[in-house]
Amino acid sequence: MSAAKTRLLHIDALKALAAQLIVLHHLSVYGPLAEALHKAWPVMGGWLFHYGRMAVQVFLVVGGYLSARALSPQGGLLKAAPLESLWRRYLRLAVPFMAAVGLTLACAWLVQPWLPEFLPQQLSLATLLSHATLTHGLLGHESITVGAWYVAIDLQLYALMLGLLWAARRSRVLPRAWRMVLGPVLVLGLCGLSLLAFNRQPDLDSFGLYFFGAYGLGALVHWFSLSRWPRLGLLLLLWLTGLALWLDFRERLVLALVTALLLGLWQWRVGPLAGRVWQRLADVVAHLGTHSYSLFLVHFPVLVLLNAWYDHQTEQPLLLTAALVLSAWGFANLAALPFHRWVEAPSSRLRFNPLRWLAPQGSFGR
Repeated sequence: MSAAKTRLLHIDALKALAAQLIVLHHLSVYGPLAEALHKAWPVMGGWLFHYGRMAVQVFLVVGGYLSARALSPQGGLLKAAPLESLWRRYLRLAVPFMAAVGLTLACAWLVQPWLPEFLPQQLSLATLLSHATLTHGLLGHESITVGAWYVAIDLQLYALMLGLLWAARRSRVLPRAWRMVLGPVLVLGLCGLSLLAFNRQPDLDSFGLYFFGAYGLGALVHWFSLSRWPRLGLLLLLWLTGLALWLDFRERLVLALVTALLLGLWQWRVGPLAGRVWQRLADVVAHLGTHSYSLFLVHFPVLVLLNAWYDHQTEQPLLLTAALVLSAWGFANLAALPFHRWVEAPSSRLRFNPLRWLAPQGSFGR
């Protein structure tokens, strides 16, 4: 069976597009190749530098949508064991992330004679442990690789949503009918607080609360699209985000809102994409979406190596710059293939769970 037939292709398309834009953004930020890109094509380089990074908003909205779909697919009570779900999420994020950290350090060490800035200035056991536990942002440690902040934030956001849904399930003083909707209501409340308050405080950008607005929009889109009043739900999200933009206009929120509305309209009005596109195109979209996290993680070591090679050339004509930019983009996508097969995919199947030893039999994660 084609992989496309078992995938949410509109989700894959958004993830793939966002991942490619992140790679191009980093091409315009780091090393001598970025400087040459800005000199050769200042308009394109400037656009990628200033706007390419906003593609992370697509990841946030899609992440919230997929988390809601997994934890509360019909908008009802949480079915999963919270601690076990959080541990599995941690493994899926942290194992490939630390593999990418190792690759980045190895490549930075290789190019140190030419580009010492790629090697972290303060590399210690504490820094490595903070990355392994995804607490480097909270502890104020220097990021070893690009995108490290997002991986940590993703885990925080998942934990926040999981906690809200668990709290709704545990509120047994309320009638069951109320508890069935309490989870989405709590997510809506925290989403509103993030959009109207937390996201306006730049010093909170190491905390999931800062980004929960976009994440919550994705989750709420899923639940509203399943309700009897999907149009009213989407209008509520439009009003809430519009109010946040009126208080403090942020371009990133515009992109998050557009992404959420596209997801909502697609789920409500259009339905599955698999049968609506050419099969080969569907397979390509599914492939790119499947490998988007691997690409996000592994592209920076590729950029480090190509930047060093470019900097070592005595002549750097425009044609070489163009060829290296395209090569970096292409090689990053190629590197994502073995990384996904040998690192990311196996990490999603890990069943090791030391937390089971800390809970009495039958009581874990309730």
